[in-house]
Amino acid sequence: MGGAVSAGEDNDELIDNLKEAQYIRSELVEHAFRAIDRADYYLEEFSDSAYKDLAWRHGNIHLSAPCIYSEVMEALDLQPGLSFLNLGSGTGYLSTMVGLILGPFGVNHGVELHEDVIEYAYQKLDFFIKTNESFDRFEFCEPSFVMGNCLEIAPESKQYDRVYCGAGVQKEQEDYMKKMLKIGGILVLPLEEKLTKITRTGYNTWETRKIIAVSFAPLVLPKHRENGKARPVSLPTMFEVRSLQDLARIKIRHILKKSGSGSLPLPRRTGSKRRHHLKHKREHRDTALLTNSYLFMSRLIPGPMDNNNNQSATVNEDDEDEDCMGRCEQEEKEENVRREEGSVLVIETPVNILRARILSLPLPEPLKMYLLYYREK
Repeated sequence: MGGAVSAGEDNDELIDNLKEAQYIRSELVEHAFRAIDRADYYLEEFSDSAYKDLAWRHGNIHLSAPCIYSEVMEALDLQPGLSFLNLGSGTGYLSTMVGLILGPFGVNHGVELHEDVIEYAYQKLDFFIKTNESFDRFEFCEPSFVMGNCLEIAPESKQYDRVYCGAGVQKEQEDYMKKMLKIGGILVLPLEEKLTKITRTGYNTWETRKIIAVSFAPLVLPKHRENGKARPVSLPTMFEVRSLQDLARIKIRHILKKSGSGSLPLPRRTGSKRRHHLKHKREHRDTALLTNSYLFMSRLIPGPMDNNNNQSATVNEDDEDEDCMGRCEQEEKEENVRREEGSVLVIETPVNILRARILSLPLPEPLKMYLLYYREK
């Protein structure tokens, strides 16, 4: 499933294409997609396909097409502090994006059938926390994953504000899915070949909206046990009591982010993969470019005036204009050459202000590293 938008040369261009096609429509969702490079969730030997609008599978590892994830994220209508359950959480790519929006006081749980996929998801989560440049620009709700069949969730489990199922659901399984949802909550799932949004408006009332036609593998039915009894899946605790140390870290990081210049800006990556593509794409990107603006400024700045030679200056004015235009044309040609070669000057991502502020605190090094989530860079 996928192929609704053109492939990108990197993650940013893929998101640009999804925005242009109206799959991504809100800033919250856009920022979450830009913060996490889709290629990071691929096996390295398949990463060349990461920016195509196509689903990918290798063994038990699976990623839906970017256009599907976009529609899911928009339909969930995520907000800070909500609880989220991902049924068939897979690589954790979607759960990690959701965690960027939920913030530190949300709930972010996933159920995954395969043990090897859960291990893979935790590896990718650790990689994101330790290395991603955007981590410090968000307040993150770290996902927790449990192994089991999502059709065997313990009936006494708590309900959630938002639920997503990443496998095909049959009509007879719809009521089971609805029971996991709080009143006012939203369930997004592929129901009978349609990505569907179900909103619980009351104890026994629902609103249903079909989004787009999709093709998902069906949910795996539970295996018959020898004793005939189901093995219930216990979900993580809904609201764990946070340690004072953890709460202090969240608060300190929040204060340091907001102090001085306000919230930290979201960076845009300019990877080496797309350098040959810059000539055609950079002109209409959101990233600010250091172009020939100084040329236009030079026309506004008068040259030194000599009161005794005003007449001479007037006589030579046309010649000076011709020289200026010649220089402008030459520099514009040089600029175009730099664009073709991939050396166009792009405003660099600002230094990590939060990290700099933490490292400047009069604290022991172990405490500083704790505040940094032990990130090395």
